[in-house]
Amino acid sequence: MENRHLARDLNVGAIGYGAMGLSEFYGETDDKKSLSLLNKLLDLKVNFIDTADLYGRGHNERLIGHFLAKLNNQRRQAFKVATKCGIERGPDAAYARKINNTPGYIVRCCHESLQRLGVEKIDLFYLHRVDTGANIEESMQTLADLVKEGKIGHIGLCEVSAATLKKAHAVFPVTAVQTEYSLWTRDIEESVLPAIKALGIGLVPYSPLGRGFLTGKYLSTSDFAEGDFRKGNERFQQENLNHNRKLLDVIKPLTEKYGCSSGQIALAWLLAQYEKTVPIPGTKSEKYLAENAAAANLVLDISDIEALNTLQRTIEIKGSRYSEEGMKGVNA
Repeated sequence: MENRHLARDLNVGAIGYGAMGLSEFYGETDDKKSLSLLNKLLDLKVNFIDTADLYGRGHNERLIGHFLAKLNNQRRQAFKVATKCGIERGPDAAYARKINNTPGYIVRCCHESLQRLGVEKIDLFYLHRVDTGANIEESMQTLADLVKEGKIGHIGLCEVSAATLKKAHAVFPVTAVQTEYSLWTRDIEESVLPAIKALGIGLVPYSPLGRGFLTGKYLSTSDFAEGDFRKGNERFQQENLNHNRKLLDVIKPLTEKYGCSSGQIALAWLLAQYEKTVPIPGTKSEKYLAENAAAANLVLDISDIEALNTLQRTIEIKGSRYSEEGMKGVNA
């Protein structure tokens, strides 16, 4: 797998791993199976792990920390870990959240993440969402101070607008922007992606497989177990699934041409959009983990990339990607 440069001193495999599903949101979890899967990452040349304090209310970071602690020094040093702060959740199981970008909260979260992960420095630390009522310059200065103290290596922002990104980058270099981006979520192409490219910032697309939709595996609401948030997500309601599968119909001939899966087509298309793109698909399956990693070696013809680039002109994806609560801080 080729390496990609999110920053001059932050080189990672072209396909990373999003660990969120190992803790919640996608049905039942099993720590023993999760640790087994994590141990397969490096063999597949996947050395970039993405987590957040939000996921499982700290469980995900503790799981990653437990995994890292069991590695020998050589394998441990090969991994780069990204985590996030900025979203507060209540102590109960409710989905409600509050965006918090205050300096004291950012510092506290950083120290807590360091402890849960069991590391001395976080390679990439994101502001998970931006509070429109806060001062982004103040938040960036707090993060910059953490860099100078050696607590974090690089700063990232999630789901930001182009205007906010430019303001933040003027205070201290932003290494990466994490945002939802895939063949069925292309909002960033209008203004955010051009700004990212102009500033030479890394792009880390989450849900690059459309929360599994682009694999072609989920065509019915009955495919989702209880506890899977997609069961109540607007895009995955049956009427919208029936409409949105038009996208899969376009991808299918390409899977036959290249002898690969539709998910691999989706990932290869993303990699072709920008040389500093590192998607972070998540999975609880070792089979799909290997399949995702192999997509890094798939090179699509320019004509096929261009055809996929224009899909949004003819296929309108139906359904919001989040509920109103989940959209808090998006494109702020």
